[in-house]
Amino acid sequence: MKIRHSTPADLAAIQAIYAHARALMKATGNPNQWKDNRPLTSAIENDIDLHQSYVLEQDGEIVGVFSLIFGADPTYAIIEQGQWKSDLEYGAIHKIASSGKVPGIFDAILQFCEARAISLRIDTHPDNHIMQHLILSHGFSYCGLIYTDDGTIRLAYQKDLIEPADSIKNQKTTLDPRHHPSQIDPAFQKNFKDSPCI
Repeated sequence: MKIRHSTPADLAAIQAIYAHARALMKATGNPNQWKDNRPLTSAIENDIDLHQSYVLEQDGEIVGVFSLIFGADPTYAIIEQGQWKSDLEYGAIHKIASSGKVPGIFDAILQFCEARAISLRIDTHPDNHIMQHLILSHGFSYCGLIYTDDGTIRLAYQKDLIEPADSIKNQKTTLDPRHHPSQIDPAFQKNFKDSPCI
């Protein structure tokens, strides 16, 4: 599977994948994360312009999309009912979606991102149990709650790829159990684990 920077010529294929992801989320009990129009076209185009949008190709077909963004993410500036694992410089993974045609999309994205960062952060909607399971099963730690640009809540996670020399990770924190990701039904997991979207 090949991963490359997205280009303006990929926009139609990317939007088709996001439409598929929105339909999948609605079908699996998560209708509010991206609703009917997210990610916004302007946000996709901005990521392409800034060379932080990527597509996954299999046999010349685009089968997945994501953004990897370095620098301080404004949505991560405030975290509630917990704290970040560390204060290492991080890459934020956003807008993951799959066409559902090829397994292992999330694995490929994580391998790509881990090769380019010393720490990764990611978030997902409280109703997105598929993505919660994938994130936790790939070594991320649940950190607390953040809010997106439209004011909706997200569960936030971090994975450090080096040992921080002077970090906040060992400070004691209490997380609200009402918001902690729960286990999902194994059959449900099997059916949908290869169609991630955050």
